[in-house]
Amino acid sequence: MLRYVDNTSASIWVETAASCTVEIRSGTEAWQAATFVAHGHHYALVEVWGLEAGSLRSYTVHLDGDLVWPIEDGFPGSMISTLDPAKEPRLAFGSCRTSVSHDESGNRTHGIDAMRAYALSMAAPGHGRWPDLMLFLGDQVYADSTSDEMQEFIRRRRNIKEAPGPELKDFEEYAHLYRLAWSDPANRWLLSTLPSAMIFDDHDIRDDWNSSLSWKQKMQKTGWWHERIVSGLGSYWIYQHLGNLSPTQRAADPLWQRIVNHTGLGEFDLSADLDEFAERVDAVPESYSWSYSRDWDEVRLIVVDSRAARKLEPERRALLDPVERAWLDGQMRGGFRHLLIGTSLPFLLPMGLHHVESWDEAISDPNRGRLRAWLGERLRRRFDLEHWAAFQRSFQEVARFATEVADGKRGPAPQTVTFLSGDVHFSYISEVDREGGSRIRQAVCSPIRNPLPPFLRYFAAALAFGPAVPFGAWMASLAHVPNPPFAWKLIKGPWFDNNLAILEASADGLALCWLAGVARDNNPAHPGLKTVATASLGTRRDDALRQDPSAER
Repeated sequence: MLRYVDNTSASIWVETAASCTVEIRSGTEAWQAATFVAHGHHYALVEVWGLEAGSLRSYTVHLDGDLVWPIEDGFPGSMISTLDPAKEPRLAFGSCRTSVSHDESGNRTHGIDAMRAYALSMAAPGHGRWPDLMLFLGDQVYADSTSDEMQEFIRRRRNIKEAPGPELKDFEEYAHLYRLAWSDPANRWLLSTLPSAMIFDDHDIRDDWNSSLSWKQKMQKTGWWHERIVSGLGSYWIYQHLGNLSPTQRAADPLWQRIVNHTGLGEFDLSADLDEFAERVDAVPESYSWSYSRDWDEVRLIVVDSRAARKLEPERRALLDPVERAWLDGQMRGGFRHLLIGTSLPFLLPMGLHHVESWDEAISDPNRGRLRAWLGERLRRRFDLEHWAAFQRSFQEVARFATEVADGKRGPAPQTVTFLSGDVHFSYISEVDREGGSRIRQAVCSPIRNPLPPFLRYFAAALAFGPAVPFGAWMASLAHVPNPPFAWKLIKGPWFDNNLAILEASADGLALCWLAGVARDNNPAHPGLKTVATASLGTRRDDALRQDPSAER
């Protein structure tokens, strides 16, 4: 997998069947790294450096000198495309992708995989410019809702009728789940040639992960949760987080330091260190940050953890702990043309849903009575009412950060401040009502492959956009929830297709489109692409010129 890429370097991650030396070759140059082991699985991350900015070059992978990649599977060779400062960045993003078969049966139950359809399009001649980055905004794997193929693997190891049943139990099962998620030939090729960045959401661990203190206490009382959370966070560090980091950031990571500083004989075994690390960061979230940021000259992307960094005690309840909050505060600065904030959970929910979640948080407060708190907690879990709106302290703080950036109080105001999110299984664009300053927007792409059943789509639309809007506002006022610091409105949506969003920055604003797979030639394994929606989000002056060309004079 091709992970972090900048102007002159690239990071290539591999999992191998045994201990070996991994070598990346491109032209006459080569770069190497020894594998390390974790719970019987072997990994390496090779840092490729000294590349030319804006260059495109093929690469091959060798294990102990033997060529193992690319393979003869009908796809082009893998490429490294370094960033070109002269080009505006282009990103693909989305969330929520289940790993089921790509035949007629899998497509019937889960729809066509939008990521795979895009990979097939990329591999075909004439696709056009590839994205500079694929940003996965949560639920890359579903540890709690497993496929038939995953359950067959579980049955070969243990009694699936005993807790945690068909859900994941340990590191070995996580490793197999990642293999299922990423080993389809089309997706495997895409991930080998398109840089990727990732952040978890709840299903990477379990539905409603850290939704409330009572939820966490209930999990901790089970006999299987400790192994699950340790395995989930440890495998996430290896499979997803390690490749998010730049070489400089990775060099400062304590676990990575253990690997690169190993001087003993043989392969370094990270297992004990990895488990200790995962236990600590679960018990003390402030001890480690999963968030990160990337800059492309005039564009900054901030990817913030909205799951593991939560404070759940009623008197301190927040979606971001103090360390994470301070980090985000420091990252949200002006001086960029576009500021992008990636968070798995939509910051700006549809107004109706926002009001309902803020009301639910208020009545869930134990100080307001046991019966109301009991009801609020039941509603929270039943309807997943645990987004930013349900953590009002954090919502108000981040709204202030965004407004200050947009008003030029944190450096020169950017053209746009845009939140990129997933999670909710429908896609839309919203914008804050503002006079002057930067435009503040929310763009959601969800799911990549896990559509809502039709009857739930009507329910979600009604709750988010229908009568729930005035009713939710009335309930929130009764519960004395503070008014949002600004109002926002829906620009486009919702749509419920499996889709992948493409965002391209420009001097005029942001251009977005949502793409979905479409069956063709009665061949479910080779879908085409269709455009679900497009949006051209310019500055206010750009919009005025489009509406009235005479304004330019």
